[in-house]
Amino acid sequence: MRCLRQFAAAALLLTTVPGVRAQIHLKQNKPQVEDLSWMWQYTQPGPGSRENQLLWDARFKPFVETHLKARQTFWGKNKPLSEVVMEFLGVPGEVIGDDNRYLNANGCVPHFCLDRGLLWVDLGHPHPLVAFAAIDWISDNKATDQSGAAYTLWLFSNRSIDPTHIPPALVRSITRWTSHPSSGSTELQNITRVFLVDPDGTPHPVAPDAIGAHNELPAETAPATGTDPSTTPKAHS
Repeated sequence: MRCLRQFAAAALLLTTVPGVRAQIHLKQNKPQVEDLSWMWQYTQPGPGSRENQLLWDARFKPFVETHLKARQTFWGKNKPLSEVVMEFLGVPGEVIGDDNRYLNANGCVPHFCLDRGLLWVDLGHPHPLVAFAAIDWISDNKATDQSGAAYTLWLFSNRSIDPTHIPPALVRSITRWTSHPSSGSTELQNITRVFLVDPDGTPHPVAPDAIGAHNELPAETAPATGTDPSTTPKAHS
């Protein structure tokens, strides 16, 4: 009998106090916050290659598969973007933390380190902004050991980025990244084309300087698909 009275009192409280109902409803529907604190540990000094350890973490590949799903065509038209990310980070580079908020992990393609990648994550939001930048040699331009060899930069993200309002922290990261030569080279890569790719796979051309990409050559305006030479898969191991 006592239990019945307690149940009736609780029911009466819910029906007469709307605020209580609202609080309970909000508590039940509170969105889950993705805990990515495990990623930040790899920005701290430690033994061995921290970037390698990040890639080997069992949580890393599922993270990439969850957040980077845009269709890509520059590295094999049927290859998932998540596989491209893993390949472009295959030779470890660095894991850098900025402002206690932004994670940067870079690397390059095994056996061809002129093609390289940067994974950038804004950990300052409950649902992080994740971006992946890939530098890809334009193979029908000039040989990589020739002066004036040109490259395309592809930037994918898990949320649409306004080409006129690219996050300044992302621009700074790309500036730093492209201001250093690739592994085994002393020359900076000239990025003549940049495509910002929406999560649905739609590419938007962006001026190299608008995204902080290193460039000392005239910018090119070739389309992102069709005859664009950077969409032609290269032979690689």
